[in-house]
Amino acid sequence: MQNRERLGSRLGFIMLSAGCAIGCGNVWKFPWLCGENGGGSFILVYILCLIILGLPVMTMEFSLGRASQASPVRMFQKLQTPGKKWGFMGYICLLGNIALMAFYTVVTGWIICYFVKFLTGDISSFGFAPMIGDAALNVKYLAITVVVAFILLSFNIQNGLEKITKYMMLALLFLMLALAFHSITLDGAKEGLAFYLVPDFSKITGPVIVSAMNQAFFTLSIGMGSMAIFGSYINKERSLLSESSTVILLDTFVAICAGLIMFPACFTYGLEVNAGPSLLFDTMATVFTNMAGGRIWGTMFFLFMVFAAMSTVLGVCENILAMVRELTGWSRPKGCVICGLGIFALAITTALGYSVFKFQPFKEGTAWLDFWDFIVSTNVLPLGSLVIALFCCNKFGWGWDNFVSEANTGKGLQVKAWMKPIFRFVVPVVIIFIYTYGMINFGWK
Repeated sequence: MQNRERLGSRLGFIMLSAGCAIGCGNVWKFPWLCGENGGGSFILVYILCLIILGLPVMTMEFSLGRASQASPVRMFQKLQTPGKKWGFMGYICLLGNIALMAFYTVVTGWIICYFVKFLTGDISSFGFAPMIGDAALNVKYLAITVVVAFILLSFNIQNGLEKITKYMMLALLFLMLALAFHSITLDGAKEGLAFYLVPDFSKITGPVIVSAMNQAFFTLSIGMGSMAIFGSYINKERSLLSESSTVILLDTFVAICAGLIMFPACFTYGLEVNAGPSLLFDTMATVFTNMAGGRIWGTMFFLFMVFAAMSTVLGVCENILAMVRELTGWSRPKGCVICGLGIFALAITTALGYSVFKFQPFKEGTAWLDFWDFIVSTNVLPLGSLVIALFCCNKFGWGWDNFVSEANTGKGLQVKAWMKPIFRFVVPVVIIFIYTYGMINFGWK
């Protein structure tokens, strides 16, 4: 790990970072949260959270990676003020990434399964509930997800992860535009777009704000070093506020497009927009089976979903791999085998959580997936973002001057002096307030 790998181009960096951010959070979780939280009202709060919280934290996280030239497990130790003890955060980053893959790889397997079903035309007797309760099927598609991811990661970063992600992301964007254009031509598009894009301010409540903040952190994969690792692979030609803005714009574009695909279709076919996690699966499957050429459109839709989900799996698993290799000195192939086996073993809890290993951590209907998501989305991501803000903006951490010097190196948007109160005070205070409110009002039982 002494000769650090490098990305081959700025496009590779943007596509890798955006690919890690773009995934199930955009095209599975975002639409159903939007449907459950008032449509346009949720989007408005979500975008505000991206600007006020997401952009500063992503800029800080990229800066930590590029300045330290290390994975998250070591970057705090390398940059901390002498005598301070910030190294614990690196290990929390590692655990957070592993917890994310404990359920994300299973969800990706579900998406691959639906893609195969539409491709083969075997969808008539298939459904979300029977699928998650089928132990053998869940383990099979979990294994496919993990094996494919770590085979690709076993190559060096330019010939493996960078190359495949560029092609996947370009294909994803093309498929999304085609599907969104088709959806807005449906009969119920006007009503669907009104629900989705016109905010109803009376629906902006405390729980909606909490959901929007957690979703902003989840969809950007910030707060646990997932962005920092890509920062450590790039040169200093571009400023990091610029790069963060580009990644967030791409991420938001995909999330908004996902809703443009789903909500006009829901209103056209009289389906519930607040169907929750099954919105992507049962609801969209019903849409495609009832429209002309539905098998083709359904195959395209779930292919795009596979690209979105796998891009995040690859990005997060690369982060885990980099941290483990930095701790152990293992080669990339050896690290892939051991990390792959470890993630597969942990994700079995989610894969079998609706059949063999039933577990209700919170209110009725919750399972292992909800437990892992609670650890990541509700805790590690917002609290990790809080730690990053404190570390970058205060002398007891890395310090504001060091952060700004790194972030502003290169061409592009600069972090200005007037932004300091936002980064140093607004971001931490808002995170603490919303996180505390969310924990008090969480649906524990």
